[in-house]
Amino acid sequence: MATASERSGSSGSGGGRWWWGRRRRTGDDGDKGGGAARARVMDHGAWFLVLPALLPILVLSVGPLLYGISLAFTDSQSGRTEPTEWIGLLNFQDLLHDTLFWDSFRIGLLWAVGVTVPQFVLALGLALLLSQNLRFRWLARSLAIIPWAMPEVVVGIMWRLVYNPDAGILNETLRDLGFGDGRDWLTGIGTALPAVIVVGVWAGMPQTTVALLAGLQNVPRELHEAAEMDGAGAWRRFRTVTWPALKPIALAITALNFIWNFNSFALVYVLTNGGPGGRTRLPMLFAYEEAFRYGQFGYAAAMGCVMVALISVLLAVYLVGRLRGGDQR
Repeated sequence: MATASERSGSSGSGGGRWWWGRRRRTGDDGDKGGGAARARVMDHGAWFLVLPALLPILVLSVGPLLYGISLAFTDSQSGRTEPTEWIGLLNFQDLLHDTLFWDSFRIGLLWAVGVTVPQFVLALGLALLLSQNLRFRWLARSLAIIPWAMPEVVVGIMWRLVYNPDAGILNETLRDLGFGDGRDWLTGIGTALPAVIVVGVWAGMPQTTVALLAGLQNVPRELHEAAEMDGAGAWRRFRTVTWPALKPIALAITALNFIWNFNSFALVYVLTNGGPGGRTRLPMLFAYEEAFRYGQFGYAAAMGCVMVALISVLLAVYLVGRLRGGDQR
């Protein structure tokens, strides 16, 4: 049977252990609180670092976008003395019945598909060629990206000279080869859109080539060597080794190219200004004319909202497909 002193000692010892454990737990809680405080400070510091880059985006992108959306619900016009009024969905209702807008939308889709598909096919072939151990490969790669480094206005002026009906190099070459006197490529009803598509493919192919070439650099060389040792030909090696590794990059750059091409403005504006007879009037050109030629700012803003919505839907479909593909893998 324990004595009173032993019970007292045991109680004191237990009390000491309880107090020490409590002190240790208090210390842990203090560390957790300090860690949370440090995390909050780091979060605020990260915001301060991001803010200089975020402010121009908010001011130059998000701000005009929100202003354009609000403008689409008004009757804003140039040269009017009455104050601008809120008209709700009237601009969008007029847009649904505007055959000229939907003609330009159809031309925009033809242009985007007609540029994006050949752009990818030719860029893929060029990337495969430039990935080989060629002599002066560095020079070939440098020359391949020259169109990408040129402003669209300069590209448009240069190709206007190429397509010139009297002194253009294209018609001069056709005459020398005995194919007649040539034609006026940019003002012909049947040739204007194909001629502009050729320029779009030429101007946009380098960026696609660079993206695909970067993807090809990540394909392990050992896989090609193993497939070659197994007797696989060039086409089979491409189909079973190269393309699976290149497919994510190819899908991403193709989707981005389609969006960029659909929203093209400067190149076609310099080449044809939307003519002849609206045959090359892309949606952006049509919205530009409504806003700055006819002064219908509210109606042009409604066009911009519709195009942003359609592009957002296409982009969402692409992202959902990519996410599902990633989950399946």
